[in-house]
Amino acid sequence: MSHMLLLPIKNRQYAIHSTVLKWFLSYLEQRVQYVRFRGCSSAPSVLLCGVPQGSVLGPILFLLYTVDLVRLIEEHGLRPHLYADDTQIYGFCRPMATQALMDVMGTCIGDVTGWMMSNRLQLNTAKTEALWCASCRQQHLIPSAPLRDIKPGKYVRDLGIYIDSDMSMKTHVSRTVSSCFASLRHIRSIGRSVSKPVLMSLVTAMVLARLDYGSITLNGITQRLMNRLQ
Repeated sequence: MSHMLLLPIKNRQYAIHSTVLKWFLSYLEQRVQYVRFRGCSSAPSVLLCGVPQGSVLGPILFLLYTVDLVRLIEEHGLRPHLYADDTQIYGFCRPMATQALMDVMGTCIGDVTGWMMSNRLQLNTAKTEALWCASCRQQHLIPSAPLRDIKPGKYVRDLGIYIDSDMSMKTHVSRTVSSCFASLRHIRSIGRSVSKPVLMSLVTAMVLARLDYGSITLNGITQRLMNRLQ
């Protein structure tokens, strides 16, 4: 997040100027960093990009910095969803119009990549995924061709929730059950060394918390999957 690019955005789009703009300038300018290793320190370097990690203003400034990205995606007729630095692009079509949607999505991704480069941001291609969603009966209609070198997967992980291409939630249930059993095995190994209240606290924190997280997304799953969770 370049300070030289951020401040004009604030002035132009949000009418932040005069004294308020000076507040932001005083917050961003003249910050330095250095590396310390085994008692030796590097020379201080003035920061021209970024904000202090964990700062109150950090998330707000990042939203102001990336607001044009939302408009860029919407101009392609697609729907953006941003969570911190995670950007998702959604589109929908009928089975016979998948190629047209692929073309639009590919163009949009190219424009997003160009926008990021011009704004000194980097698209993490290693973490970029594509997912086609369709009913079980229409899975054979899903394109298998890569989307700008991104091969569509069978599922994606979104904020800890695994979403299958057929929306069955099978992957999420399997991963949840597996992690819960792993935690139970670890808890069982210390069962004779701690009191019952401690065991209950561990089960609540390490097992029940996993079952409760994102449980609203499991609405409508099959009885077989529900039984696995139970």
